[in-house]
Amino acid sequence: MNVIKAKKAPASTLLFSALADPTRLRVLCLLRGGERCVCDLVQALRISQPKISRHLAYLRRSGWVVTRREGLWIFYRLTSPASRTHKKLLECLDACGDETSHCKRDGERLACCSNGPSRCC
Repeated sequence: MNVIKAKKAPASTLLFSALADPTRLRVLCLLRGGERCVCDLVQALRISQPKISRHLAYLRRSGWVVTRREGLWIFYRLTSPASRTHKKLLECLDACGDETSHCKRDGERLACCSNGPSRCC
């Protein structure tokens, strides 16, 4: 995997590179609905926890997501747009999520997770 160094690449390059991977795109689509813990994403995407965590770390470094710790759990959510480019990409993400069958199925599986701070963990 070719990782772009955050200190050397422009922010827009990092944002676009994060969208190049189908798994990261699916994660971002799920996070459109709000904050989630890793276990929610594992259940919805049916991908192993280490793989999801690697993609979340990439999304965090590229400026797409931020974290919040609550006890042992770390919750991920989309960042507020830091630029016009970021804002437009979020709009594109909304359109993609509404039109992509993977994102729709993932969202349906995510809806099966219980609500509340403990969620499916």
